[in-house]
Amino acid sequence: MKSHHMQNINVGVDIGKSQLDIFIRPLDIFFTVANDEKGIRDAINKIKIHKPQCIVVEATGRLEMPFILACSEAKLPFVIANPMHVKRFAGAIGRRAKNDRLDAELIAHYAEAIKPKLTELKPEKIRLMSDLVTRRNQLLTMQTMEKNRHQILSKTLLSTIKPILTALKNQITKIELKIQKLIEECTEYQSKNIILQSMPGIGKIAAASIISNVPELGYITNKQAASLIGVAPMTKESGDYKGKRVIQGGRAQVRTVLYMAMMSAMQCNPVFKAIYQRLLGLGKPKKVAIIACVRKMVVILNSMLRDGVMWDENTGENKLLTP
Repeated sequence: MKSHHMQNINVGVDIGKSQLDIFIRPLDIFFTVANDEKGIRDAINKIKIHKPQCIVVEATGRLEMPFILACSEAKLPFVIANPMHVKRFAGAIGRRAKNDRLDAELIAHYAEAIKPKLTELKPEKIRLMSDLVTRRNQLLTMQTMEKNRHQILSKTLLSTIKPILTALKNQITKIELKIQKLIEECTEYQSKNIILQSMPGIGKIAAASIISNVPELGYITNKQAASLIGVAPMTKESGDYKGKRVIQGGRAQVRTVLYMAMMSAMQCNPVFKAIYQRLLGLGKPKKVAIIACVRKMVVILNSMLRDGVMWDENTGENKLLTP
């Protein structure tokens, strides 16, 4: 029998708002700690003893970050896994039962069987920029909701909405200034920002979202870039069945920002305006045409960052017309 040090130790962590459920495979060790500073510290100390090959947590949005930061500080190898990938793995092995222990055990099993690529934690400033872009999107959503209410409420209640709209507007402005300051503090961010914003339609928020959430852009192939952001069409075919190609996965936040950027680009960028009209002329639904333009936008931005060149309308047009 192999000793603990000879075995490949994989750890699955099921993240909850108030607790962490942890399973160490193949040692069959399970324990639960509070999802707070003390609980995370205790968990790290217990996990370190077994020298794990990989610690996997599912991405929740933010709940996993304190634990992940602690893993990074302790120099423990970790993966922030896509929950859909873990769910599909569960289906593949016929796992249907669910409880805290089984969920953590499943994640550890996923780590052992799939051997996912380790996650590299973004530098602190990039993380902060990403958080600021996310928060700005949240505030914009709240602002839209309040504006919609402003249109339907009686006049006697309008006074309760105007102060909130003012506060939201002020907070959005403050966040945009913080994002701009972060970009100005880093030479690499500055150069990327200048290149990205040289494309008509890409503003400071879209550029910041790309810089913070897709640092790989400019270092990968165009096909990988489209897939990474989730605008590459996936074929659904089986035998005689020919389904519609759809987009799925990818980094939803960036895709949403670029979708909005494309709405602007189709007004101010003649290249994208032309390709959009051409797609509509071919009978493509409007949303499909917009996503196709976003995909072309990602391809061009990836090439621009890779080559270190500014937007050129003629080059852009050639790339857009290339399949």
